[in-house]
Amino acid sequence: MIQERIAALRKRMKEEKIDAYLVLTDDFHGSEYVGGYFKCREYITGFTGSAGTALITEESAGLWTDGRYFIQAAQQLKGSGITLYKMGEPDVPTVHEYLEQTLGIGQCLGYDGRTVSTGEASELSEILKKKGAVQNGSLDLIGDIWEDRPRLSCEPVSELDVKWSGESRASKIARVRKSMLEKKADLFLLSTLDDIAWLLNIRGGDIACCPVVLSYLVMTDEEALLFANERAFPETVKLALEAEHVRFQPYDAVYDFLAGLPSGKKLLLCRDKVNSRLTASVPEGVEVIDGENPTLLFKAVKNPTEVKNERAAHIKDGVALTKFIYWLKTNVGKIPITELGAEKRLFSLRSEQEHFMGNSFEPILSYGEHAAIVHYSATPETDVPIEPHGFLLADTGGHYLEGTTDVTRTIAMGPLTDEEKFYFTAVLRGHLNLAAAKFRSGTTGLSLDYLARAPLWQLGRDFNHGTGHGVGYLLNVHEGPNSFHWRSTPNRKADTAFEEGMITSDEPGYYEEGKFGIRHENLIVCVKDQETAYGSFLRFEPLTMVPFDLDAIVPEQMTERERTLLNRYHAQVFENISPYLNEEEKAWLKEATRMIEI
Repeated sequence: MIQERIAALRKRMKEEKIDAYLVLTDDFHGSEYVGGYFKCREYITGFTGSAGTALITEESAGLWTDGRYFIQAAQQLKGSGITLYKMGEPDVPTVHEYLEQTLGIGQCLGYDGRTVSTGEASELSEILKKKGAVQNGSLDLIGDIWEDRPRLSCEPVSELDVKWSGESRASKIARVRKSMLEKKADLFLLSTLDDIAWLLNIRGGDIACCPVVLSYLVMTDEEALLFANERAFPETVKLALEAEHVRFQPYDAVYDFLAGLPSGKKLLLCRDKVNSRLTASVPEGVEVIDGENPTLLFKAVKNPTEVKNERAAHIKDGVALTKFIYWLKTNVGKIPITELGAEKRLFSLRSEQEHFMGNSFEPILSYGEHAAIVHYSATPETDVPIEPHGFLLADTGGHYLEGTTDVTRTIAMGPLTDEEKFYFTAVLRGHLNLAAAKFRSGTTGLSLDYLARAPLWQLGRDFNHGTGHGVGYLLNVHEGPNSFHWRSTPNRKADTAFEEGMITSDEPGYYEEGKFGIRHENLIVCVKDQETAYGSFLRFEPLTMVPFDLDAIVPEQMTERERTLLNRYHAQVFENISPYLNEEEKAWLKEATRMIEI
């Protein structure tokens, strides 16, 4: 089927005189996850991961993806004729390098400019100029051949009350307008969906597990134009928005609106976030001011109400996860449990919690060798029984009105090998040391990442993904700009300094292909520590309240400090979670959080 689709695409390419066609994962808003309508890369390659780029030429087809998906992509591309390019690996060309090597004078690169950022389009333009080639960003060739393409989503929109958001829509808009004034901008174009939802205190459901609304926003000093499907908005929400000078426009009308801007206006936008079709619509007489969206940092720094709510959300989530681990441990080998069965059970336990809104991402419950596939998700075809030995890796999260959770626990289902215990402990040591960091204000994730990787690096081992990402408040589970990474890249904001209120994941791991996978993840919030003559110091506090599996730990591998940190964390877990458990669960948790000898 994939080969037939590629053949149909090549036929359209020939008709349009396109020599290479680029297919990104993105929707029109640069979203990490996308709705069914936008899954063009998945349609043409069969690869279902959340990150990747396909490039089709007359004679070749390639897929570029990162280390999270090497194993999954290799399996899903088998027999398709598509070559897997492992990004970041030695001697593997980037997409840009491949285009530079492949295209020649007079040849044409095609793509749908609505899915390619302005920054990316500019880089492509420079490469093609050097080669004497050209580009055409006006073609949706996948859409031309996709006969049963899903419709654009139009899920109902709701308003997020200020008791959850901690700040009114009017206050947020005023802060953005102040940024516009500082940059001398007449208008501000915002196209990232989580930023729009945050700014307007609205939530939707146009992307699975991401409560956002398909929309664009243009702000002036007097009003905000919301380009969206008006049918998704209940009358009460429409009236509330209109009362604060938010005016509705059709979703696709944003291109004509930009094209009609009068000369002399100054338009603020982020070229790395806004798609190239949008900027191509702006007349030459309009000055474009390129700058990071002011909403990015505003959104990342959670206010005191949001932090307080998040603590409550994580206690609810911790109750569900603790009950789940207890259920697994007491039933494995006694009743049939599969990966999908465990996923269903966990969802049921979360659903019992007040204000639960749904999963914050597609759950990862992977047993045995499946856990070595970093972003594996079970399907009816891959589902396997969970047996009373080895590891189950559970990377899951929930949305609550109180906020968003993301937690990973690697759970011993029974006897383990010495190798499994050894690496479980090594990864946990890194997790604990990063969580306990104390650092000067101005420190970035690039500086702190080593704390998590050191136990593995000392063994000549590593994990092929980031150590942590920012998390939204009832929004995207992956949110910038705060993160932990050991190296910087042009598209990564790991050089953003941590600030009080930022919520970030701490999730080192270790993976042995064909054997097992280990990951330990908590969400941590940045808080003030102390002021000294040397400056302002910050630290992290854990939000996640779920025990780590003592059955898999080798205490002798840990330093005295690391054992103290684990004991201290487990005391917090018992104190916060035990009041919500029945007597059997409470007795189990007491043993599961017992102190290990210092």
